[in-house]
Amino acid sequence: MGEKQRIRSNHGGDPTRPPHPTRRRWWPRWSRRTWTRIAVSALGTVVLGGPVALVGWTMLFWDGPGEPEPTDCAQVMDWAGATLPKSARSARCTEATWLDVHDQADFRMPAAEVAGWVAGTWPAVEVEPQGCDMDADFCVDLDAENSPIAWYDGEGPAAVNVSVRYEDGGTALVLVTAYTI
Repeated sequence: MGEKQRIRSNHGGDPTRPPHPTRRRWWPRWSRRTWTRIAVSALGTVVLGGPVALVGWTMLFWDGPGEPEPTDCAQVMDWAGATLPKSARSARCTEATWLDVHDQADFRMPAAEVAGWVAGTWPAVEVEPQGCDMDADFCVDLDAENSPIAWYDGEGPAAVNVSVRYEDGGTALVLVTAYTI
C-alpha cells in the first residue's frame, strides 16, 4: 500500500481542479456582468433601433406630401359648394392630399360677372377687401366656425377661400381654394 496511486486527469495532474468537460460549450465563459451588458445592448438595439430604422426608411422612400395633381374642375367646385361659371375660361384644377385635402381651381371670367357669381354662389357672405393676398382685389373667406358652410359635415371642406384679381381687358382671375384642416 505504500505505492502512490497514479491519478489520471485531463488537466495536467492537478487533483484539485475538476476535469474539462468532454464537450465544449458554444458560448464563452464570461462573467454575469458581461452577459448583462450584452443583454442590455441587444435590448436597446431592438427598442431604439426599430424607431430609428423606421425614420430612416421613411426618409429614404417616402415621397412626402402629395404634389398637386390635375383633377376634374366640376368635382373641385362641387366640393367647394359652387359651380364653375358658364363664362369661365382657362380653368385649371388641382388636388393635393396628405394629412388633409387641398383642392384649388383657377379660371378667368368677365370682370363684370364676378360679383354676381360670388353673391349667387355664397349669398350669406361678405366680400372683404382687407385680409386678402397682396395681389387680390377682393376675397371671400368661408370656414366652418365663422361662416355658413352648409355642406360641411366632416366629409366636405372645412374652409373655402375665394380670391379675385382683376386683369386688363375686362377679365378677372378667380382662385377658389377648398381644404380640410
